[in-house]
Amino acid sequence: MASKLPTAVLGRTGLTVTRLGYGAMEVRGSRIWGGRAVTEEQAQTILNAVLDAGITFVDTSNDYGRSEEFIGKYISQRRKEYYLATKCGCHVTRRDENTDDTPHDWTRENLFRGLHESLERMKTDYLDVMQLHNPPVEEAEKHGVVAALQDMKKQGKARWISISTTLPHLPTYLQWAVFDAFQIPYSALQREHEQWISKAAQAGIGTIIRGGAARGEPGVGLGRQDSWAKFEEAGLDELRDPGESRTAFILRFTLSHPHVNTTIVGTLYPEHLKENIAAAIKGPLPADVYAEAKSRLDKVGVVAAPLS
Repeated sequence: MASKLPTAVLGRTGLTVTRLGYGAMEVRGSRIWGGRAVTEEQAQTILNAVLDAGITFVDTSNDYGRSEEFIGKYISQRRKEYYLATKCGCHVTRRDENTDDTPHDWTRENLFRGLHESLERMKTDYLDVMQLHNPPVEEAEKHGVVAALQDMKKQGKARWISISTTLPHLPTYLQWAVFDAFQIPYSALQREHEQWISKAAQAGIGTIIRGGAARGEPGVGLGRQDSWAKFEEAGLDELRDPGESRTAFILRFTLSHPHVNTTIVGTLYPEHLKENIAAAIKGPLPADVYAEAKSRLDKVGVVAAPLS
């Protein structure tokens, strides 16, 4: 899995992953969460472009529409080139002719239903990482979800177990000391988990970051205007390199966090993928620029939540 992209070890899993991963939610199709329509050709092109670029970590979910289907159809024959992560605890129900809903069900039966469906769709015998899809602590305790994941691991169907989570649940899951990795949102425009990422990494837990490019600058990507307004308010344009896009700066900010192992960035378009790759290869912001960006963001209220 040699690559020009920078790599990191995903915590105690020992997996060496590219710090730029791929979030396959962007090939989910139009039925899920207002996604964009995706053709077979588009899915085939972008998924193979991801692997051709040397990206070695691909993240999806059982409720990401056609994402798992496309992975199985178009890159399962290249399975040895990438580590594969999906999520369970979700399922898809039909709302109407054009839209599906994605309710969660934390029963053991549904967790294993998702596992087996995901394996079949993606044409693989195992997952490198199986993640719970953001359960509240009380639901995780009620349904014994950790025991179910551990059984998946014992059966050889999931090499490592993880959870996609956020505050206020993250500290409890950290205390449980059972997960091999956490998936956590983080970027310059969403900094509340900044210190918690470090605390997880210091406990040997791998860190998978979602939202690391804040979905891209509005008008170019799918980012929200209200969130990206903070970029301008903080004066971050003054810190960008000549010719560097706002999206590239945000991605480099995320990769400047010393305890981020990989950040999963989704796109449907090869040209956006190339920009993300260029930013990742360019690497973290200079230390003084990173510190100045955080200082400016603090002043406009985009701050890290305290550890407790």
